[in-house]
Amino acid sequence: MISLALARSLKDAGLQWRPQLHDRFMIPDRDMDDVVFSVSHMAVTIGQVQGFPIINFQGAYEWALDYIWLREVVWVPTEGQLRKEIERRVESKSGPSLRLTRTPGGYLCEIQHQGTYLTFAGENAGTAYAHALLDLLHKASRR
Repeated sequence: MISLALARSLKDAGLQWRPQLHDRFMIPDRDMDDVVFSVSHMAVTIGQVQGFPIINFQGAYEWALDYIWLREVVWVPTEGQLRKEIERRVESKSGPSLRLTRTPGGYLCEIQHQGTYLTFAGENAGTAYAHALLDLLHKASRR
């Protein structure tokens, strides 16, 4: 799993979240930075208040928090979700555009973007993917 800081950087760089069942998220700056929540059928659901998206807490969490605005939480994408986001943004004309390699110190994610190969390291596959996606988001915002 990627860190809250890295997930927050992805959000700040423009990564959009459309909540789905089983997605993970965190609520920063409320003394819950170490708690990972998951969208579920029962305890944590997606809703709306006055036309704005919220996350509803039911059951065990309702004593502390009924709901929170979606904009106040930080999505923590899984390794697979990060990979899909990268795949949407990289080229695939002449061979693999995305490659993940295990190294003695963790993982390397190599992507081809605008004819250039770029490499990003991480202690786990998700972190390597997140660094690559963050770079792609920053490049897209500069266009």
